[in-house]
Amino acid sequence: MSAHTLLNIDGHLVRVKAGSSVAAALRVAGGMGVARISVTGQQRAPFCGMGVCQECRVLIDGRRRLACQTVCVEGMRVETAE
Repeated sequence: MSAHTLLNIDGHLVRVKAGSSVAAALRVAGGMGVARISVTGQQRAPFCGMGVCQECRVLIDGRRRLACQTVCVEGMRVETAE
């Protein structure tokens, strides 16, 4: 088992520790730590970490998911713009 996982966040390859959540990967990605932009143009990021607030909604492999509740998988494609 690899100690790291490689995924694609908005077209950038990001390597994170195996078992990390997508929310953690967004944070590790630095400037891409924002999960999404609201309809009013505000940057949104994970808030509760439990899936209740849904501020971390992103597209993962084409499906809407919560970044805080999704574990990174090798080759996963994450898009922060809905």
